[in-house]
Amino acid sequence: MVQFVGVSEIRRIVERVGIEQVLTRMTDYLEADFRRWERFERAPRLASHSKGGVIELMPTQDDDLYTVKFVNGHPYNFEQGLQTVVALGIMADVATGYPVFLSEMTILTALRTAAMSALAAKHLARPEARTMAIIGLGAQSEFQAVAFRAVLGIDTLRVYDVDPAATAKFLRNMSGRGCQVIACDEPGSAVMGADIVTTVTADKAQNTILSDNMVGAGVHLNAVGGDCPGKTELQKDILSRASVFVELTEQTRIEGEIQQMPADFPVTELWQVISGEAPGRTRRDEITLFDSVGFAVEDFAALRLLRDLSLETGFYETLDLITSPSDPRDLFGMIASPVMPAARAA
Repeated sequence: MVQFVGVSEIRRIVERVGIEQVLTRMTDYLEADFRRWERFERAPRLASHSKGGVIELMPTQDDDLYTVKFVNGHPYNFEQGLQTVVALGIMADVATGYPVFLSEMTILTALRTAAMSALAAKHLARPEARTMAIIGLGAQSEFQAVAFRAVLGIDTLRVYDVDPAATAKFLRNMSGRGCQVIACDEPGSAVMGADIVTTVTADKAQNTILSDNMVGAGVHLNAVGGDCPGKTELQKDILSRASVFVELTEQTRIEGEIQQMPADFPVTELWQVISGEAPGRTRRDEITLFDSVGFAVEDFAALRLLRDLSLETGFYETLDLITSPSDPRDLFGMIASPVMPAARAA
């Protein structure tokens, strides 16, 4: 039997534990796994691109557990009433190869993406940061806002989206959550006075969501939306002025903002900062940029947390996915009845 958490179970878990507590614990799990980064098998994701989007597999493992996530990115799905991103995750025991945990990962990925952003800002933004701008108010935006509120104490949000309906949705969902929300009529107005700027747009194109003149000294940039080849959000001049931090360098050079830059453009992997092997922010006026594309170690941490939370709360099911013949060599015998010998002729 395989432990399973579906949509109804993860909703019950978040309701019982509280979304702020889930995001805070997620940040802790992520930080713990980034501190042991070198113990993980690390390789860029396997991506299959099409005209409409991308379908990806994101595997990793440590000495004990293997995880893999199936995830898509189809930015125009909303035109058909579908989500841009859906995902499933599986965890297996390395020693036996047996799956031990299966989960929905659409909600879980939204939680881990926001928690990862907050973790990066914890190590890179100025400690006194309390105002954040969010450009792009799609499915990820509220998760980002709540994570930064829970982990960093952000109390003022300056937000912008090209779609007034998305802005209305964000204002509705963030009502009563302890943040002052200021809806702006253009990106430049939103970033004005912000200590942290998060860009999280969905359009699969080389866009300039932020131009160089919008980014002042000392700002921490959290670039989330640029996450596949040909998709960017920042004018390249911003990258030239910033200290850039990434998850896995070879993956980010293909999918992140730095795909706009030369192959030798200098970056620092975030695990080095978290583990103390490299500096993060070194000056108050330094522009720091977390060029986030998502990486399998983050999904590993998220699945670990969800499995633990499901056991703590009792909100999970079991699925009959693994065969268990009495003789491991006799798989055929599980599905085929013995053939009776033919009667002899008299």
